[in-house]
Amino acid sequence: MSNEQIFADAKKSIVELNQSLAQEVAKNALDSGMNGMDLLENGYLPGLDEIGERFNDGSCFLPELIKSGKIMEQVVELVNASLQEGGQSSSSKGKVLLATVEGDVHDIGKTIVASIFRANGFTVMDIGNDITNDKIIDEAEKFEADIIGTSALLTTTMPQQKKLEEKLKERGVREKFKTMIGGAPVTKKWAETIGANAYAEDASDGVKKALALLK
Repeated sequence: MSNEQIFADAKKSIVELNQSLAQEVAKNALDSGMNGMDLLENGYLPGLDEIGERFNDGSCFLPELIKSGKIMEQVVELVNASLQEGGQSSSSKGKVLLATVEGDVHDIGKTIVASIFRANGFTVMDIGNDITNDKIIDEAEKFEADIIGTSALLTTTMPQQKKLEEKLKERGVREKFKTMIGGAPVTKKWAETIGANAYAEDASDGVKKALALLK
């Protein structure tokens, strides 16, 4: 089977919310020696993007979005196990603290982001959702994070990302951390407006931006 067909089947499994197909495609591809990150970036993540677009235009709903995320998490676990078996994990490329901002109880996608960062050699601490800015900063200092990544999935919680930038300055620790923001309603323009160091469109983009920030 060609790589293109494998990628197409992987995407289809996410779009059709087919858990058994998703796992079967992943296991077969990894067993045949395909690189796990290639499989995620060219197969599964485009499927997740399509579900996200459908959610945004109203053609699918929150339960489907959540289910696609759960299927994706299981696939990422398989990929992580494969990378570790293959000895592809190396010394940490940096420490990333992840949190969903205060007032936002949805965890969709952040677990996937954490897994993909780990698969790319980062040390990750995911402190959960609905987290206050003071707690984010406290945990980042304890963890000695290089990057603080926050997710906002609602337009009503996006201002917390701006308040985090202000709180970091207020506490005199803004220069200790790079900040990266993401989430469905979040944009590059919003990142520039609030003074965040980077905007991550998705997990793969987040890894690229993190590597660039820590050069």
